[in-house]
Amino acid sequence: MFLRMIRGAFTRQWKKMLMIALTIALGASLATAMLNVMLDVGDKVAQELKTYGANITVVPKSTSVLSNLYELEDGEAVSDEYLLESELGKIKTIFWAFNIVDYAPFIDTEVTLPSGAEAQMVGSWFNHHMALDTGETLDTGIQNLRTWWDITDGSWLDEQSGAGEDVCMIGTLLAQREGVGAGDTLRVQTQYGVKELTVVGVFDSGGDEDEQIFAPLDTVQALSDTDGCVASIEVSALTTPDNELAEKAAKDPSSLSIKDYETWYCTAYVSSICYQIQEVITDSVASPVRQVADSEGAILEKTELLMVLITILSLIGSALGITNLVTASVMERSNEIGLLKAIGATDGRISALVLTEVMITGIIGAVIGYFAGFGFAQIIGHTVFGSAIEMKLMVIPIVAILTLAVTLAGSIPAIRMLLRLRPAEVLHGR
Repeated sequence: MFLRMIRGAFTRQWKKMLMIALTIALGASLATAMLNVMLDVGDKVAQELKTYGANITVVPKSTSVLSNLYELEDGEAVSDEYLLESELGKIKTIFWAFNIVDYAPFIDTEVTLPSGAEAQMVGSWFNHHMALDTGETLDTGIQNLRTWWDITDGSWLDEQSGAGEDVCMIGTLLAQREGVGAGDTLRVQTQYGVKELTVVGVFDSGGDEDEQIFAPLDTVQALSDTDGCVASIEVSALTTPDNELAEKAAKDPSSLSIKDYETWYCTAYVSSICYQIQEVITDSVASPVRQVADSEGAILEKTELLMVLITILSLIGSALGITNLVTASVMERSNEIGLLKAIGATDGRISALVLTEVMITGIIGAVIGYFAGFGFAQIIGHTVFGSAIEMKLMVIPIVAILTLAVTLAGSIPAIRMLLRLRPAEVLHGR
């Protein structure tokens, strides 16, 4: 009898049941899309922010001490100590190696140009290919770390093309002042030698680099008599936003309990990654570029908050829609409900009947909404991030619980009205 009444309700009121299902499906689809994006957005936002440069700098301890002592900005302090080029591969052996997206070493020296002017010449990797001790290979360098550079003439320096050490790139301001462009030869001189370099590209960085020369690391090491040495390393890493534990660890890791230390060490906080880099690079100090690191955390938190608010608002809208539709359904069936009460049906059984109908409709709507929502998530992923959103299995029970809660919440006003119905009044048309 109970099942027959439910089937009858679906047959007679299929339009309203369809509207309830669509309302639930809309809320479930938005919740599914936002939750999947929110759970996958961390790495994607961080990956997008990697285009704005490195978020970790590594320098010798003496350089760090000078910077702290005289309150110098990164790169202003100069010391006679260097980091070892031979240890650069160790950065990809730390616990969070897979979070290290790119890195590049740097060393610079003052050179004299044919015009008699002096300029800063920076040595680095451009698209350097290296074989790691783990058996893996890596292509990294400033071509990935300086994606905002605009090549106004020529092209990027390609280390893998076999061009050798006698090539360079030059900033647009210095190129204009010296009257050189791509394909020209630039003669540079230091106390350790003279080098004629072919300019392969002119770049516009919008910063101090526009008055500098960039050349392969080996070239600048030879001109500054610093073979096998680097002055600093820039690292781009995917990180987790800092919290109270990360801030405490950044000040003094030894102050943490064993449990907190393990949690911090095994979480991709920028301070944790810095600490692990210091462990593998001799006499080094790794520190976050706070402008970048803080921006990543702030943007990620605001993005996630936006996703949560959209989810909440969509569910509230669904609840209001369900309230109106279920209430209208109960009003249309008031004679039927009054008759059921008159022949002895209890309020509990009638409420169970209505709730069962709504919950069956809700399940159908939730299933449709989940798959539609995952489709919406893919559209968001490809439109905003240029990649697919990974399906998170944990979203399924979350959406199921939220849909159940919203459906029940939306049904409460209708159930209260149902309980107030008096059989005599309803059956007499009052």
